[in-house]
Amino acid sequence: MNRRQFMSGLALGSWALAPRRPAAAKKKLAITMDDPRTDETPLLSAIERNRAILETLSQANLKAALFVCGKRVDNAAGGALLQEWDRQGHVLANHTYSHPYLPAPEVDAQDFIEDILRGEDVIADYSRFQRIFRFPFLKEGDTIEKRDGVRRFLAERDYRVGHVTIDASDWYVDYRMSERLDKDPGADLSPYREFYLQHLWERATFYDDLATKVFGRQIQHTLLIHHSLLNTLFLEDVLRMFEQRGWGWVDAADVFAFEDDVFSASPDILPAGESIVWALAKQTGRFDDVLRYPGEDSRYEEAAMDRLGL
Repeated sequence: MNRRQFMSGLALGSWALAPRRPAAAKKKLAITMDDPRTDETPLLSAIERNRAILETLSQANLKAALFVCGKRVDNAAGGALLQEWDRQGHVLANHTYSHPYLPAPEVDAQDFIEDILRGEDVIADYSRFQRIFRFPFLKEGDTIEKRDGVRRFLAERDYRVGHVTIDASDWYVDYRMSERLDKDPGADLSPYREFYLQHLWERATFYDDLATKVFGRQIQHTLLIHHSLLNTLFLEDVLRMFEQRGWGWVDAADVFAFEDDVFSASPDILPAGESIVWALAKQTGRFDDVLRYPGEDSRYEEAAMDRLGL
């Protein structure tokens, strides 16, 4: 079954029923997608998932940034996946090779740097490769030595940090949905779509409001989502939802090339990381009453999904 056949049999929720309406958008948002992979998932093959995501982006005339964890695509199938993203003009960026957790006691700055270089080797020969780096888990170190050691390396190698302004837990929604499908391949996925869209909107409005308070102005946003079954099925709904609520889309390369101090900042906080909006808010010392740590995590969505039987 391909995605189009599957979606035609899925009961449409309120988000999908509403037609696209162009809006005079004031807020701008770019799609950044982490962790492309070639393993199989319920319902759709890896090839079908990748093709569907790219088709959705193409129909929206939108170019994303794909942050590549090397180990997940270090094979022939992974090479074919990356070639297609490269051919269609999306940015390919570095997300390390093995997705190490920098704050872990057993990971030092040099170990982490070597993993960055190994990840670079997987994507460096593609025409759309750019020296943009995203920290796994958005964690930039729990000590000054780790934080500043990796920052120095990135600067010396001409990397920019692929900062996220709007973080979320789409990976956890995908995990729960896939678990359900493993047990019941015919499960109704409409509640997962509704939960996902509401979750993204809640996080987007939180980070956008926080950004306005911290910077005193509107910024261009980068949304972190994952190359997953969830977004294979519902990325079109995500795009439509933001459009209907007055947001516009911008190519990821344009945001990262934009000379905005937000995207070149190096917040002086420990532990370092999270959304760049979160980190710069934390640095001010004025928003501790609204800043949870970590910024996003499965623990925040687990109880709500349990209550809904998801």
